[in-house]
Amino acid sequence: MRNSLSNSLLAVLIFAAAGFNATAQGAAQAVDVAVVSLLAGEVSYTSGSQSTGKMTPYMRVREGDRVTVPAGSQVRLVFFESGRQERWVGPGSFRAARGSAQPLAGKPAEVAVLPTSAPMRIARVPELLQNAKLGGIQVRGTQAKSGTPAERDSAVREARTAYEQMRKASPATDITPELFLYSALSEYSLYSDMQPVVQEMLRKQPDSEEAKSLDGWLKTRTAK
Repeated sequence: MRNSLSNSLLAVLIFAAAGFNATAQGAAQAVDVAVVSLLAGEVSYTSGSQSTGKMTPYMRVREGDRVTVPAGSQVRLVFFESGRQERWVGPGSFRAARGSAQPLAGKPAEVAVLPTSAPMRIARVPELLQNAKLGGIQVRGTQAKSGTPAERDSAVREARTAYEQMRKASPATDITPELFLYSALSEYSLYSDMQPVVQEMLRKQPDSEEAKSLDGWLKTRTAK
C-alpha cells in the first residue's frame, strides 16, 4: 500500500513538473510582435502566463497576448514582421500574432501597411523613451550606428521620405511619424536634426509625457 501511494505521489509530482516546465518554456519562447502606437481609454491585456494588466502607450505586445478593447476605447498596434498597422475601436478583442491580430470579437476599424523601415524603428521607441526617462543611461537598442557619411545620408533621406508618407496618412495630432523619424535620426546621434522633430511632437501633443521626456533628454545632449 505504501509503495502504491508513493508511486502515485511520484507520478503526480512528475506530471506537475512537466506542466510547469511546458508553461515556462512557452513563456520563454514568447516574442515581442508589436508596439502600441496609439491608446485611448482603458485597454487591457492578458499574457500567456494569464497575468492581466492595463496597456500603456508605446508598450510592446507579445505573441499570444489577448487584448480587450472596451466600448469607448481604442488601441493601435504596429506589427514588426509585416509592417501592418491596425486600429481597434471597442468593443472588441483579439490575440496578438506575429504579423497581425487574430480577431476574437469584432474586427479592426482601420488597417494600413507602413513603409518598410518603419516597424523596426518604431520598435525602438520604448527603449528611447526609457533612455530619456533614465536621464541618458544607455539601454539596449540605443547605441549609435557606425557607417560612412554617404551611408548615413542615404539612410536619413530614406527615413525622411518614409516620414512624409506616414505623416500624410496619419491624423493631425498623431506623433507616431515623428517618433519614427526621431528613432531614425537617433541612430546616428543627429541631435540638431532631432530638435525640430521633438518640437513638432510637442506642437501636436503639448501634454504628451513621452514628448516632454524626449525633449528634456535632447536638451541635455545638445547642451554638451
